[in-house]
Amino acid sequence: MSITSANINDGKAGPDALPDNPGEVFADSAYRGNHFCGAVLAKGGIPRIVATGMWGRDEAETLRKLHEWNQPIHRVRARVEKIFGTWKRCYGLRRMRWRGLAKGSPERSRRAAVQVRLTAIAYNLKRTMNILSVPA
Repeated sequence: MSITSANINDGKAGPDALPDNPGEVFADSAYRGNHFCGAVLAKGGIPRIVATGMWGRDEAETLRKLHEWNQPIHRVRARVEKIFGTWKRCYGLRRMRWRGLAKGSPERSRRAAVQVRLTAIAYNLKRTMNILSVPA
């Protein structure tokens, strides 16, 4: 996992977050472009990035192809985005605490990383308790 202070474009910071041999990499259209796709391919992965448009002579056929390409990507991404939404809505990740820290400072990135990781721990603990409390 790679966490930045959000002053870097996602497509530029994305390659740093990729593990070796990442498999299929699902991403939104912010990651479109040669920089990110090239990094995924170089590490042996398969980029699955949302398409925002396609060219074609027949509009209906082009829209069908666009939907056909995006639907499996949206299905996978929806599961992850739901968790991020819960973090923002219920765990205070709508805002970060930056008071007194310069933009782009390493301390700012470290604090963001700690806040995100603590949120993930809290979410997983609550989720674990909910899973364990369900009667068999």
